[in-house]
Amino acid sequence: MNISLADLSQHRTKLFPFTLTRPVADLRVGILTIREKWEKHFNQSISFLAVPELQGKYPKPKGEIQLMINGIVCPDVDLVNTIKNLNENELLRKDGLFIAAKGSFDSLETNINLQGFMSIDYQSDCTAINRSWDLFANNKVQLQADFDLLTKGRTSQKISDPHTIVYGTNNVFLEEGVDIKAAILNAEEGPIYLAKNSIVQEGATIRGPFALGENSRINMNAKIREGVTIGPNCKIGGEVSNSIVYGNSNKAHDGYLGNAVVGEWCNLGADTNNSNLKNNYDEVNVYDFETNDFIKTGLQFCGLFMGDHSKTAINTALNTGTTIGVCSNVFGSGFPPTYIPSFSWGGQEKMVTHKIEKAIATARKVWARKNIEQTEADEKILKTIFDRSTKK
Repeated sequence: MNISLADLSQHRTKLFPFTLTRPVADLRVGILTIREKWEKHFNQSISFLAVPELQGKYPKPKGEIQLMINGIVCPDVDLVNTIKNLNENELLRKDGLFIAAKGSFDSLETNINLQGFMSIDYQSDCTAINRSWDLFANNKVQLQADFDLLTKGRTSQKISDPHTIVYGTNNVFLEEGVDIKAAILNAEEGPIYLAKNSIVQEGATIRGPFALGENSRINMNAKIREGVTIGPNCKIGGEVSNSIVYGNSNKAHDGYLGNAVVGEWCNLGADTNNSNLKNNYDEVNVYDFETNDFIKTGLQFCGLFMGDHSKTAINTALNTGTTIGVCSNVFGSGFPPTYIPSFSWGGQEKMVTHKIEKAIATARKVWARKNIEQTEADEKILKTIFDRSTKK
């Protein structure tokens, strides 16, 4: 069966800046991306039905689509079984939210036509990533769900280092090639998953739930609190709490990151700190890309949202609920604005436009360091974001 994850326009803008560079189903929450979760449950490859500006990197599915799933929805066993039991021309909803539909869909059309479909209300709870803060808000639960999904019926590699202390041994899983020395792992309140060829250096303390991606490293004396996901090819130091760092990004030095989501190809300079709680304990407001204004999150703890390819200088201090777009470079004394548009260069005192040619040149250098070749599709996505952000 040809299954595709829909990148619906009504959800995309709510999840900027992360969906500026990827479909909603390529968002990581827990250990896996949303697409990877669905692929594990269905035991097959699943395509993206991405918006046109992303199709160079995320190509359209080939042929007719038989099952369309909303890309913001995270699967679980009950939901997957309900979807598998859908009949032709039936669609599943939850409180008005489109979840999935079975029928015949044209892969050339990104706007899904559901006229004539019989609607079925899903009676159980389901997890949908409607806003950027839903990523870290749901991360602990998704870490546990993905841990169960990935480790069922499998045996963890052993920790050979005699100086590493482990609490909750049965809740720790190591893939092949993990290197860990003189660390403390506490999995009593949540699982700890260390992916292939990941490294945990001396003195690091990690509390689960936690996931470390393939080829990623936790540096010496790092303090990793509950609810943290580190994607592949990252270097992480300092203190991190209830946050997601996407692949190929570095926070290698001291500094605090809490209730935050950091995109791919980002770098946080030494002693970069974000606030995740206002001094008056009020609800945190965050910039909304739909209304171009700040909206209430309903959260008391809410830190940083940083889009792909953005960077901070050493000693950068970021205020509660800060949003940084794509390809921005933040530096200078004091607190920068709590909304920094894509392709910004500067800080509190002055902010100018980061030239697209220089941004792409930097991206090429960063890709080269990771032995990843930049494609024309990658450059085109960045140019599209630049054109749209500078025309406002």
